[in-house]
Formats: sequence, C-alpha cells, structure tokens
Amino acid sequence: MNLAHHLLRAAKANASAPALFKGLTPVANYGRLAATVASLAASLQQRLGLARGDRVALLMKNVPDYVACLYACWHAGLVAVPINAKLHPREVAFILENSGAALVFVTEDMANIASEALALLYMVPHVLGMGAQIIPESGRFEPDEILELTAKRESISFFAAPTMVRRLTVAAEAAGATAPGLKTIIYGGGPMYLADCKAALGVFGPKFAQIYGQGETPMTITYLPKFMHVDTGHPRYEERLASVGIAQGVVQVRTVDETGCDVAADEIGEIIVRGDTVMSGYWQNPDATANTLRDGWLYTGDMGAFDADGFLTLKDRSKDVIISGGTNIYPREVEEVLLRHEAVAEVSVIGRPHPEWGEEVVAIVVPAAGRAVTRDELDQMCNAWIARFKRPKHYYIISELPKNSYGKIVKTELRTLLGESSARLTPMG
Repeated sequence: MNLAHHLLRAAKANASAPALFKGLTPVANYGRLAATVASLAASLQQRLGLARGDRVALLMKNVPDYVACLYACWHAGLVAVPINAKLHPREVAFILENSGAALVFVTEDMANIASEALALLYMVPHVLGMGAQIIPESGRFEPDEILELTAKRESISFFAAPTMVRRLTVAAEAAGATAPGLKTIIYGGGPMYLADCKAALGVFGPKFAQIYGQGETPMTITYLPKFMHVDTGHPRYEERLASVGIAQGVVQVRTVDETGCDVAADEIGEIIVRGDTVMSGYWQNPDATANTLRDGWLYTGDMGAFDADGFLTLKDRSKDVIISGGTNIYPREVEEVLLRHEAVAEVSVIGRPHPEWGEEVVAIVVPAAGRAVTRDELDQMCNAWIARFKRPKHYYIISELPKNSYGKIVKTELRTLLGESSARLTPMG
C-alpha cells in the first residue's frame, strides 16, 4: 500500500475540496495538492535520478510545504526521513549520515542548520483523508491559537501529547472557551494522568481517544476509544480511564517476567508485542535489534499489567522503576497521587542513589501559579493513598520541568540536576 494513493483518490473524488489550511487561510485544494505532489515526485525520479528505496530527509518546520514533500516522497517510492527541526546541527548531521539520505528538503529558515550539519559530516506526522489538513499559523502548538481555530472551523481533529492536552485544558478554562469545532483529540506518546484526563473531559466533553505505541510499532499496541472515556456507569470506570485500553487487532500483546514467561492478571511485567506493524529492526544497529526483538517479539521496555478484562495499565519505563530496599516503586503511581493536590501543577518522581536502601524516592514539583505547597501537605496526601515506603523522602521545587520536543519529561536531565545539587532545584520546606 502506498499512502500517496489515498491523496490521489481524494483528489479524484473531490478535487475542489480544501486540503490544506494555514491557520484559517486556505492554501490548496485536493486537486492542486495532488498535482503538486505528482510533479514533485516526477522531478525526484526523472530530474534528480532518485530510485525507489532511496532516502530523502525532511528538515522542515510545520509548514504546508512539508505535506507536499512528504507525499511526493511516498508517491515516488522513496523513504522519507523526518528530522526534528529543533535538533542541534551535530544531531542532524548524524541522522543524515546514518540514514544515507540522498537529498534534503529544507525550509528557508532551516538552511543554515542544514549547511552546518552537512559541514559536520565527518529522525510532526501529517495524514490526509477527505478532510483538510490545518497547519497552525504559528507553525507550532499554541493553545490559544488552537482554541481560536476550533471556534471558527468545524470537525477539527488532531494528535496531541498528554502535556499538550493539559495546556489546552488550562487555556480553555482560563478563557471560558468551549471549542465547538473540536471533533477528536487522539492522545498518546506519554503518561496521561487521571486527573488531567478527567479535567479535559470536563472542559471539552467526549472528544478523546487514546492510542499507545512506540516508534518500533507506531500507535498500534493498544487503544482506548471515545465511548470508554465517558462510560461513567461502569463499575471500573476510573481504572479503565487510567489505562491505555485494550490490544489492537493487528498485534498480540503480553506482559512477561524476566524469563519471558507470562505474568498473571494484575501482576506487573514487561510489555512485549508481535504483529505485522512491528519494525523489522533498527537501521544499521544489529546489536540493538537483537536486544529488542527476541523470538519475534518486540520487548518495549515498558512495564504494565493487564486486568481480567484485558485492559492494560502502564506503570513505568523499566529504566525509571525505583528499587528501594529491594522493593519496586513505580514513579507514575506516586505522581498520580501528588497531582491530586490542587497546588501541584506538574511533578516528576525519580530515584536517587542511597547507601543503605539502594535508591530513595525524590519528587520534583512545579507549583500551580500563585500557589504554595509544603512537604507536610504532600506527605499527608501520599499517606492517604499509597504505602508509606512509596512516599518521597525529599521534595524539590522547580520552575519548569525539562521536556523534549515531544513534550515528554526528560528524567535523565532531572537526575543530573539532582546529582549536581543544581540551583534550579529548591528544597521544599
């Protein structure tokens, strides 16, 4: 299946239908977009001599031309290599060299980065259906801009990381916005805390669906559909809302122990996956491939537990599990409890080396705007919800948690700050 064929079919069915918007301004209809894609694909093949399977890098920000370039690559049978526009030139250089890219598409504002990356040579998806693709005017995620679009356009759907959903919810509450044009937000790519999910449902209503996957098996491990987000009459509603749903039909999903044997329902194990959507391996990295793909199963590195009904709840990345006194402590469980406090805006729980216990639990907190919180208050919250041994031994305040370009909290950076006794961390009184 060639994804570009979906675009061609859409153009034949309704060439005059709008396909691309930049903000509220129409940029191209399906007929024009399909023609641009076909012309560009022909140039890639005939003028530049690229052959099926050649790699083409896209070092571009979130602009309409990105869509045309991406589909042109697919149309020509080329392999598109998207490169995060926020990367350092040295990182860009590594991807270009490692991928063997024969060509690089760049936007004008990325030309200097591309040139520097090439001199050093010594990886935002878009999917089009019959609806239009809207590129934000700013070219990035801005909650106020998204709310404006949903006030003026209809049937808007998009994918968002949980941190983006939270920011959008906070902005909508502050502005009293209802986002009437919002149809669906599909979220994934990080932990969605129960409190944040319930808050978003309270503001926007039944417009959320969750998918869980990894780059090695994109968006295809489990899903939690819309109706399960609002099935409040179910006796296990909150448990299901806190889960990542049930296995998708295209894969098999198991939870296993260190020996690869299945664990019982409600017991925690590593999540492994098998199916046609699982990668064949890491590019030019046989050692990593052998470690991750074993006997046909992808070992995700995520820890989770199935309930008796087949709902999978993530606990944490195996590398983030805290082992204190020989007992596993899952940071996400502690984070969920701390986020119940109204003065806690964000929190990340990590382990710190301890001479007696192996590791101790540390919580790094971003207070809500204009609010103060004490360790006694957070200790009381923990004592009300979880075992005492899981309670953080130390709390620190930080103005902003470090995140990567996808909105995920970078715990390795927090561990570094903690180890260096960084001035960015203030002990909580």
